[in-house]
Amino acid sequence: MSAHAVIEAPTSCAVLPVVGSDTLVPLVDGRSVPYANLDVAASAPALQVVADRVNEVLPLYASVHRGAGYLSQVSTALYEAARQTIGAFVGAREDDVTIVTRNTTDSLNLLAGCVPAQADGTPGRVLVLDVEHHANLLPWQRTGGATVLVGGATVAETLSGLRAELSRFPYALVAITGASNVTGESLPLAEVVAAAHDAGARVLLDGAQLVPHRGVSLAASDVDYVAFSGHKTYAPFGAGALVGRRDWLDAGTPYLAGGGAVRNVTLDGTTWQSAPARHEAGSPNVIGAVALASACDALAALEPGLLVAHETELRARLVEGLEEIDGVRVVRAWADAVDPVGVVTFSVDGHDAGLVASYLSAEHGIGVRDGRFCAHPLLARLGLPAGAVRASIGVGTTGEEIERLLSALRAWASEGSKARYEVVDGCWVVSDDPRPLLQVAGLSGLIATAAAGDITAAVGCGPAPA
Repeated sequence: MSAHAVIEAPTSCAVLPVVGSDTLVPLVDGRSVPYANLDVAASAPALQVVADRVNEVLPLYASVHRGAGYLSQVSTALYEAARQTIGAFVGAREDDVTIVTRNTTDSLNLLAGCVPAQADGTPGRVLVLDVEHHANLLPWQRTGGATVLVGGATVAETLSGLRAELSRFPYALVAITGASNVTGESLPLAEVVAAAHDAGARVLLDGAQLVPHRGVSLAASDVDYVAFSGHKTYAPFGAGALVGRRDWLDAGTPYLAGGGAVRNVTLDGTTWQSAPARHEAGSPNVIGAVALASACDALAALEPGLLVAHETELRARLVEGLEEIDGVRVVRAWADAVDPVGVVTFSVDGHDAGLVASYLSAEHGIGVRDGRFCAHPLLARLGLPAGAVRASIGVGTTGEEIERLLSALRAWASEGSKARYEVVDGCWVVSDDPRPLLQVAGLSGLIATAAAGDITAAVGCGPAPA
């Protein structure tokens, strides 16, 4: 495409109102602008209807499952109704189990304790790809039964490698991402399911990036298990779900040992509940479950195809605009991938990703993600061991925010930054940053806390160690 080609700016408005869409953030030049949240792949803002539902339910909050009081009965009903809503949102089959967890990572660690062992007692074999988020890699590595398949340059090549590997050993499970949190790309789900089931293996879908943007139906796809997070599905932090076939979950090691997960306890042993209670020991997160169910209801009520069209338009504009800017390279895992979700990762030649992200925030009020996105093996294979920049799109993203990002990057390419930046304890910051912190309790010590250690090392998403 010509560097001078004119592309009509997207006019898309938000599909659903989100909390904080009118929040103003300070810039280093003294102005304040509306925050452009292009980091929804990490944590999506809560829908306004979800916040309203939480406020409605908070006065009814009480103990769950074993309380005789009226509000305990109300809270129990709310929790179990939320479970039904969450399962229905992902097309749960009649005998599927919906377990309320903390997030996708929690769900995948739970399932890792339920994969049946092989006949000789060794861990059941699990096949994963190197494109996975760490949440769908580390639990399987830790159990000792994981084989990591390096993806090919194309979808076709990767599928061929998957089929070949499945023919070599009797795998119990294929654990695969629904959409990459780095590129937004995916493998064709129907072909993965067919290959796995033909080989006698089940399929676990990491739906963290797919469920909120494309939806998933276990019944229609024949996927065996799906895991996803509330905080990526426009609900506040703290609740997620694992939904899938009952037998493994009924027989698997209880995820937590504690009250609520047991039928009877003596000094000599314990009789455990079946799923879902088997894996939900302790007092459950009623408000979190209700919030996630409310988000599921709101997404399910959208006009069919509306969200896909919205995100597809904005993603296409973003990719086209990025490819027009000298020195910017859009990252792709597969040359022939189709229908990616609204996640776009890019690099800027000669510039550290953390510096670019800091510039976008300090001088333009734009929030993006930088680093290795908890997908270290994939970034290394794609030649980006030091990380890249990721912009991501959701129901609250507008065309103006996409254009603001592109305008900011064009200004970077032609003029550079106006502020001075330096690395402090592994993080790019504005030198003598004049911006005040928002007047929120707890923020006064934020900078001092962050400076106490190497934040990039702590979160595990910074550049690879030298």
